[in-house]
Amino acid sequence: MGNVKLIDLIRKMSELQPLLQSDRPEASEIRPELRAEQEENTSESILDIKNDEGTDNDAAAQSSQQTEYNPSMHRTLDHPTSNVDTMIHLLKGNIGTGILAMPDAFRNAGLYVGLFGTLILGAICTHCMHMLVRCSHELCQRLQQPALNFPEVGYWSFETGPAALRRYSIIARRMITTFLFITQMGFCCVYFLFVALNVKEVIDHYFAKLDVRLYLFILLGPMILINLLRNLKYLAPVSFFAAILTVTGLSISFFYMLQNLPRTDTVKPVGSWATLPLYFGTAIYAFEGIGVVLPLENNMKSPQDFGGITGVLNTGMVIVACLYTSVGFFGYLKYGENVKGSITLNLPQDHILSQLVRIAMAIAIFLSYPLQFYVPMNIVEPVVVNHFETNRAQYLANTALRIVLITFTFILAACIPNLGPIISLVGAISSSALALIAPPIIEIITFWAAGYGRYNWILWKDFAILMFGISGFVFGTYASTAQILYPSIN
Repeated sequence: MGNVKLIDLIRKMSELQPLLQSDRPEASEIRPELRAEQEENTSESILDIKNDEGTDNDAAAQSSQQTEYNPSMHRTLDHPTSNVDTMIHLLKGNIGTGILAMPDAFRNAGLYVGLFGTLILGAICTHCMHMLVRCSHELCQRLQQPALNFPEVGYWSFETGPAALRRYSIIARRMITTFLFITQMGFCCVYFLFVALNVKEVIDHYFAKLDVRLYLFILLGPMILINLLRNLKYLAPVSFFAAILTVTGLSISFFYMLQNLPRTDTVKPVGSWATLPLYFGTAIYAFEGIGVVLPLENNMKSPQDFGGITGVLNTGMVIVACLYTSVGFFGYLKYGENVKGSITLNLPQDHILSQLVRIAMAIAIFLSYPLQFYVPMNIVEPVVVNHFETNRAQYLANTALRIVLITFTFILAACIPNLGPIISLVGAISSSALALIAPPIIEIITFWAAGYGRYNWILWKDFAILMFGISGFVFGTYASTAQILYPSIN
């Protein structure tokens, strides 16, 4: 029975591997089995789009033709995922180290601003995910393609949009790919530092106090070794074990947080304007799953169940938002202004159970690093490896690239050994760009010919989200950088 479960788990991880592809040069590479048909259809569609200069009549005729094509009916999937499998992947894609940093985010926002702000931000991020899926469907119909990924959606929205913007289509794809790379490398840096800080807390209590950079250096070797595994299916048992440790650690952390809670008037209800951008960066970092939305929807057995009021996306994100809000609210209420960058660092030092939680979470995040690292490696690897001809040279180049990238995350973590500000910085720079800035831009350009509804409400809505994302990007980056450079001010 155990072997059957392990084989099933490895199969599921193998299914997940193609979902992580993030920067394919052509839309026709999505489904190799339909390559010839797609290239023919795409060429005809592009000719139609290029020849029309965006007139309303031609756009309407094109839209009428598109309605006959259902992308989900043309997807060839060897192992499509069920609604439950998709829900699990969605939860895993959103729940990471960010949930442990939510009490620190509430400290920067205040108890009630954090409470309502997290729910509102979760609703906005979920709406942006729906926007991205809607644009993907529209472009798939327009191009007669079964599926597109995030960078491709950005590319084709510009390529089939207003004539003046088509020259920027390649830039759009490269920008999205770049921010995906920055986001995942930022996650890897946070993971590295998280493991080191939790190990340090345990060693400091029972043995001698040492600098966190020493623990980072000790972890560098094992981190390189585990990331030399090139196939995700070999990490399936490891990932499953890490998931068990994460759930166990979160449950015990909740147990500690709910013990002897003080009154709500013991913490500040509203934070200062100076620290509010730090809250934004940490909170948007926590809602980190927009990069997995399209791969999950593209690989579903019943993709029509992904959207909708009670669909997989809404259900999963409601669970995520409730978890984030609960951890942030009770964590800040419990530890107040003394809350740290990860709630595990606030657990009692003299309890063996709490020390076991730190060790368990450190192991879980350490084992989760390769899955996060796979995405940036998959983006950069073709650019580097294609410069070499022989298989041996490509293999050595791949190994050297892995070592360089992992060492780079080590250097970043060693230079900024403060978990709270680095999480906020990663969220403000890259997560806000992907989750709040890119989707409204893509939607505005994708539906420029079809119109934006009565009184152009879609345009005004997208503009408001765009301004919110840009404001969070600018002020969040500034506040996070200031806290990194001058930590004593906060």
